[in-house]
Amino acid sequence: MGIQLAELTAFVAVAEHLSFTKAAVQVGVALPTMSQTIRSLEERLGVRLFNRTTRSVALTEAGERLLLEIQPIIAGIDHALESVNVFRDNPVGTLRLAVSRPAATRVLAPIIQPFLAEYPAIRLEVSADDTHSDIVSGRFDAGIRVGHRVERDMTILRLLDEFRMLAVATPDYLARHPAPSQPKDLHFHNCIRYRQPWDGSFQPWMFNKGRQHSEISVEGSLIANDLELVLSAALDGVGVAYLAEPLAAPLLADGRLVALLPGWCSTLPGVFLYYPSRHQIPMPLLVFLKFIETWRKRSGLLHRVK
Repeated sequence: MGIQLAELTAFVAVAEHLSFTKAAVQVGVALPTMSQTIRSLEERLGVRLFNRTTRSVALTEAGERLLLEIQPIIAGIDHALESVNVFRDNPVGTLRLAVSRPAATRVLAPIIQPFLAEYPAIRLEVSADDTHSDIVSGRFDAGIRVGHRVERDMTILRLLDEFRMLAVATPDYLARHPAPSQPKDLHFHNCIRYRQPWDGSFQPWMFNKGRQHSEISVEGSLIANDLELVLSAALDGVGVAYLAEPLAAPLLADGRLVALLPGWCSTLPGVFLYYPSRHQIPMPLLVFLKFIETWRKRSGLLHRVK
């Protein structure tokens, strides 16, 4: 039949006011437009809905029947639309984040409590894994991961500056195995290998020193696709691990791990929060972005890069 919601809304307005003029004001259209809308609706239905003269407007029997049926439906639609405005105007709802495991514990975890304390009506759902799933198809609002793994069409916000990748081991391991002096010496060590979950490949061990560049294919008795397990095994003295400095920093500071190959390292571009480029950002994500900006500016690390 092709009847539009706007036509039914116009009909209810005229029926409630019994005035085309007042109905036009309520709906926000010109009087001729309102008259034409009702005329088109009557033509589609094949019945007259109003008896009208120059002085009065009255519902026909068909009009009364239609009003009885659709008035609660239109009211329900209006109520539903008003309820959606809560998500537009207030920080309520669910914020879904896809986060790499190291970023979940080292970057996100410290701000969860203060964020939820400031916005108690927001529910935060975090999916922590290293598969780098598509946040759009996964219906996530945003993701957090190392910068070189972020899709190009995303808006991104830096959370951590670029950082070094270091070969590390425990003092106990080094007491049993001489420390390497060159990257190639790692061929003689038991190296803990990290299999990257997103493509199944092994993480390359890359080292730069001035103009010297070296990529080493290491071997070892343990392969894991979880960086926390790699770190735990390194702490147990299993072998040499290749870790991001932010992950290893506390353990280097207290002496439980030792950085190997002084002067040799590679760098990664930092950790970023990213989300689809769009004009209407959901309110939970919008306030989360503002919260992070305030939080991270205190340490001078945060700036928008796209």
